[in-house]
Amino acid sequence: MKKKQSRMRRRRKKSFFRRTLTFVLLVVLILIGYGAYLAYNAYDAASGSYQGLSRGDKSALREAEVAVTKDPISILIMGIEDYSTGGENGRTDTLMVATIDPDTKKVKLLSIPRDSRVQIVGKGIEDKITHAHAYGGTEMTINTVENFLNIPIDYYVKVNFEGFKDVIDEIGGITVDVPFDFIAHTDVPGGRAEFTEGPMNLDGTEALAYARMRKSDPRGDFGRSDRQKQVIKAAMDEVSSASGLMKLDDIAQHIGNNIETNLKPTELFALQKAYSGVSSSSIESMTFDGTDQRIDGVYYFIPTDESVASLSQELNAILTQ
Repeated sequence: MKKKQSRMRRRRKKSFFRRTLTFVLLVVLILIGYGAYLAYNAYDAASGSYQGLSRGDKSALREAEVAVTKDPISILIMGIEDYSTGGENGRTDTLMVATIDPDTKKVKLLSIPRDSRVQIVGKGIEDKITHAHAYGGTEMTINTVENFLNIPIDYYVKVNFEGFKDVIDEIGGITVDVPFDFIAHTDVPGGRAEFTEGPMNLDGTEALAYARMRKSDPRGDFGRSDRQKQVIKAAMDEVSSASGLMKLDDIAQHIGNNIETNLKPTELFALQKAYSGVSSSSIESMTFDGTDQRIDGVYYFIPTDESVASLSQELNAILTQ
């Protein structure tokens, strides 16, 4: 029984790695696309995405401000579960810390399980880390992650991937090779999308349904991960095409409406120039060791103290060099 549970836990970890890598590739697509747009247009076009923090431009765990292309930096990446109220009360469906080394151009990516039981800073309770955003938004999430890992969080990027549909529509849809026949629900009330094996052109709503479907896939999360990568590659190919480049203005407007960050327009542009060549092979995934527990009937992931300390030390070694 224990061996079976161990195998199941390993499979969950593998599928989580795949999902988080997909999320990061989407973020990279957005940042590169946005940075490319800024290369052709005035910086103030990105002002709608910029949202500073009340703490200012420096984490309390930093002695001085950092420069995005000269110093090692950390970026907290948040994918919000519910944007029905503009994301104000949504939970973080995905939460990751990316550290970037300007010398090696390497990215270390630490995935924080959404059900991790941690101290919620500013709330005075232990709860799932996903709830920090629902309690206190971006600032409480950042403060909670800093306290949990004892590392500075320099920047954050908060993404609403519902907006990704608008980008797909703007570029005229994408073509993917559907691996098998299936039907998936769409976010249109009562809507369903039918997919047939072979090449298909998908609009934004269909692409999102295609990427999200899991229950009808015999490979579960592994199959869904492969389909998400298909969508990303197809979208990147379209954006980088001649016709896609002509639409950067409109694409950037959709991106600006669906991303929030404390990276200033000039910093976004600098990041794009410095790291546009970064590929998935440059990303090293990191994860916690821990156990699954139920406390008062509620499921939590409990990271081990040793794992938290080890990861904190490894990240700090990058950020303080």
